[in-house]
Amino acid sequence: MRKIITFITILTICCFSACSINQLAMNMIANALTGEGSSDVFTGDSDPQLVGDAIPFAIKMYEALLSQNTNHQGLINTTGSMFVMYANAFVQGPAEMLPIARFQERQDALDRAKKLYLRGLELLYRGLELKYPGFSNAYYEGNLPEILAQMKKADVPALYWSAAAGLSAFSLNPFDLDLGMRILEFYALVERAYELDPDFNSGALDEFLLLFHASIPDGMGGDFSKVETHYQRALEKSGGKSAGTYVAYAQAVCIPAQDYPKFKEMLDNALAIDIDDDPSNRLVNIISQRKARYLLASASQLFILFDSGDDWDDWDDDW
Repeated sequence: MRKIITFITILTICCFSACSINQLAMNMIANALTGEGSSDVFTGDSDPQLVGDAIPFAIKMYEALLSQNTNHQGLINTTGSMFVMYANAFVQGPAEMLPIARFQERQDALDRAKKLYLRGLELLYRGLELKYPGFSNAYYEGNLPEILAQMKKADVPALYWSAAAGLSAFSLNPFDLDLGMRILEFYALVERAYELDPDFNSGALDEFLLLFHASIPDGMGGDFSKVETHYQRALEKSGGKSAGTYVAYAQAVCIPAQDYPKFKEMLDNALAIDIDDDPSNRLVNIISQRKARYLLASASQLFILFDSGDDWDDWDDDW
């Protein structure tokens, strides 16, 4: 009997050791894939097609790792943010540049983008719920400010990507009442992120708030008087190296104001940026410049009184 007990004890220890080693290995892999600078592998690339083809595989790989390490904050945040990035850059962006004749294809892609945004949002919220129990329902229960007050600078990426996911999903269907009722919730997240780290990602929060305040009505949290401030701050924090800031201003401010000269100035500024000046955001600038070319080529459809004096007939639809 003693030998049997000893054998079982040794076997149990070996099993626990194997599990511990396996968990340790999973943690090491997860940490390596989600650590500081890991996203530069994608955002620093100069080939959008290569990255666009690779991200779905990367997402599924992260989901597989997450299934074995369900509470790993790095994996949760990375996987969630990749859903949002992929939806924006490689699903919604290309869909919005499709010609009118391909309306159904465009709509199908936008519907898919919304689903991807919501998958990212669900994951990111799960991560925040794990750290701050009660977070997921805090807005409806009226205690979101108290929970947000507990958050730290390390939570800024999750807050930013959550707000981006929620508001992007809403923008694709403004008649979605459930998301519409949560606009102030998402705004509260990005406002808290701004309090904690106003320089996050070289002005990304200012670019976000520029778009928000220019696009959302006053009664839903928007404030057009803040647009110019956030535009100038975004330029300052990025050192003028973010094409996206100029594109955002052109779309959110110049088109509604029907100010073509300013629109063209903004997009020319975006196209003048050297993508190698900011290697870590090379891909983001390439995609933003692609959007700038598309908008310039589409100006006759965006401005009622349009006379650029330029010939865009030879524009190369090279996206």
